[in-house]
Amino acid sequence: MDKVDVIVIGAGASGLMCAATAGYRGKRVLVLDHANKAGKKILMSGGGRCNFTNMDAAPKHFLSDNAYFCISALKRYSPQDFVDLVDRHGLDYIEKTPGQLFCEHSAKDLLSILLTELEWSGAQLKLSTDIKHIEFHDDYTQLTTSQGTFQCTSLVVATGGLSIPTMGATGFGYEIAKQIGHDVLATRASLVPITIQPERKAQLSTLSGMACDTEVSSNGVSFKEPMLFTHRGVSGPAILQITNFWQPGEALAVNITPNLTVNDLSKIRQDTPKKSYESVLSNLLPKRLVELVKEEHSWLSERSAQISNEQIEQLNHYLSHFDIKPNGTEGYRTAEVTLGGVNTNEISSKTFESQKQKGVYFIGEVLDVTGWLGGYNFQWAWASGYCAGQYVV
Repeated sequence: MDKVDVIVIGAGASGLMCAATAGYRGKRVLVLDHANKAGKKILMSGGGRCNFTNMDAAPKHFLSDNAYFCISALKRYSPQDFVDLVDRHGLDYIEKTPGQLFCEHSAKDLLSILLTELEWSGAQLKLSTDIKHIEFHDDYTQLTTSQGTFQCTSLVVATGGLSIPTMGATGFGYEIAKQIGHDVLATRASLVPITIQPERKAQLSTLSGMACDTEVSSNGVSFKEPMLFTHRGVSGPAILQITNFWQPGEALAVNITPNLTVNDLSKIRQDTPKKSYESVLSNLLPKRLVELVKEEHSWLSERSAQISNEQIEQLNHYLSHFDIKPNGTEGYRTAEVTLGGVNTNEISSKTFESQKQKGVYFIGEVLDVTGWLGGYNFQWAWASGYCAGQYVV
């Protein structure tokens, strides 16, 4: 039987960060993962270039049943702290939109840094290792695995959520939490494309692959970002963001001309009476989308001077309340994150140790902490992993 100080279950972002942090403190650390490769979600995120942090990351960008839980960790390990780490390794990165940092070349460069840190810290990594049984004792935990039996003083659960099962995601972390008496809050797929009802999907089928600027709103929250039409429904930053707040069956408002008001439409008629609303919309929307609008408003190609106030109001309502008839989401298959998870009211926000079982820690996505789209979830992984790594014994 092998005995170590710390076992980390999960070789993802939070697990690798925690293991290296603990290793540098002189702890004997072993990372176990059932996958055949470490950091699979890191490699596929951001189109293979990984949006690894957001310089604006703050508690307001995270959802949790306990809104205060993430404050401590985000203060103790900031985006700049992670940037300092990758700078020491010479990572080339770019800022695509304000605050969002991506690898300039490939996410492989970032994973290589994390694995190098793991090696330098002295931590060990065992892949393709299935955990068959866990026994919890007062002063140690014993794991029976496909690679043998291991004992540790501190067990860190960094198993992630249910999103993207093809990358190896499972509910194993939730099972461990329940085994020691934790409450696991209801989970659902988030930062995920929305599907639409069959009849409307057929009507919008010609728009597949097209994007437009939108303002999407639900439950009092709005995001002004691009929306992408797909062969299943809609996606893009605005849609992914809103799924943190919207659930199937609830109202979803989509404005496909967020910078155009009813007053703007009236002013067009006043200032350029010979101009058609079709030509105006053609400068704002993809051609095929304008054609769809024209199917509902046949007068669109006429001179604006001929258009009535009622017609203008109808057009404004159509554009600002564009009906996509949402049906549901694509689910965990394509979701970037899992909402819900281990109840943070039962976890120390300082050490990430369980209040139910001494020596057991939960970090990363397995917890009920979910960030917005844009590098926030990776920052949570780094912060929670670092903080737990400072306290494991």
